[in-house]
Amino acid sequence: MRVAELLKKKGSTVVTLPATASVSTLLETLDDHKIGAVVVVDDSTTEEGGTGTVVGIVSERDVVHHLRGGTDTEVELSALMTSEVRTCSLEDEVQDLAVTMTEHRHRHVPVVQDGTLHGIISIGDVVKARLDALEAERDHLESYLRQ
Repeated sequence: MRVAELLKKKGSTVVTLPATASVSTLLETLDDHKIGAVVVVDDSTTEEGGTGTVVGIVSERDVVHHLRGGTDTEVELSALMTSEVRTCSLEDEVQDLAVTMTEHRHRHVPVVQDGTLHGIISIGDVVKARLDALEAERDHLESYLRQ
């Protein structure tokens, strides 16, 4: 299965914030959307949910590490985001993405094609796709054996 097929099933909505947003805004956004990471986009896209150029990603883990140091919640996301973002494309195989996510311990990978943000894949999405594939295979085998 390719990433494009997975996005068709799960949807392509991505919550984004500009790098100038504060940590407190990030916390509200994570809680409001019940998500674990936000894609950080260039400041030319100032509204939540925009699709500017990906400049970073920030997760719950980043926030915990940041706040553990006793740092202010009004600090901009640019101070704690991961700026070397590992992305995938629409043509990538989900199985290959699973290996990459596991090896590099990434729980969220933005989908970028030709510089445009198309979605985000979480490790949960990958696991669900794999379970769905195994269930379909099992059903096919059971059907074959009943014939």
